[in-house]
Amino acid sequence: MAVTRNITATYRGPGRVVTGLLALGQREDRALAYLMAGCIIVFIAQMPRLAREAHLSGEDLNMLMGATLMAWVLIAPLGLYCVAAVTHLVAKLFRGKGTHYGARLALFWALLASSPLMLLNGLVAGFVGPGIELQAVGFLWFAFFCWFWLGGLIAAERGQE
Repeated sequence: MAVTRNITATYRGPGRVVTGLLALGQREDRALAYLMAGCIIVFIAQMPRLAREAHLSGEDLNMLMGATLMAWVLIAPLGLYCVAAVTHLVAKLFRGKGTHYGARLALFWALLASSPLMLLNGLVAGFVGPGIELQAVGFLWFAFFCWFWLGGLIAAERGQE
């Protein structure tokens, strides 16, 4: 199934989508592609906010974008790999039967599937700025991200690969 169809299907049932992705077999390149695509989309989502910040503060936009690019494309993937490993170990304490790959896939897919809301968050941050609107959209993104991640992690740790 196409990635875009899987993303829309995730909004209806994240566990089913992750189970389907796990049924395709353990492919680390696929998981890495989901992670990098999600991180690049998060970087793109930050651009309106960075442009606003640069305009209001007089800072160099290229410096802000370079730092954000390094943070999201080089550093965040390493941190997300560590978070996935820790959550898999915690799931093992609760008798999880999945693999490290399943935990990684659940986290990376949650980031990619929630990226449309992250893009909306970036637009609100850039055009509206700080305020209740930005907090509401940020909370909405976070809630969906957690739902996708936990739903996918539960499906992955049930060992239904």
